[in-house]
Amino acid sequence: MSEPVHLYLVLAMRTPHFQAEAGEAHKAFLAALTEQGVLDATGPFTDGSGGAYLLRAADLATATELAHRDPLHTTGSSTLTVHEWRVRRFAAKE
Repeated sequence: MSEPVHLYLVLAMRTPHFQAEAGEAHKAFLAALTEQGVLDATGPFTDGSGGAYLLRAADLATATELAHRDPLHTTGSSTLTVHEWRVRRFAAKE
């Protein structure tokens, strides 16, 4: 029997040391997560301060370890925080 999968919201806030190259490497990192089936959603904030992505993982430690591989984190370009998120989805009304 497989472990339950939970959702984790990763907030990536730019630091004064943001590097454009890290942003490009971050996009490749997200593409790899998509191929692995662990990335649920991603996108930048419209004010340019950073962005967020939603991971699928067995637990917070796994999600944090995965997020800390992000080039935004490893280069110090962004501060990443990981939160377990109990998402509530609602059907669209017609």
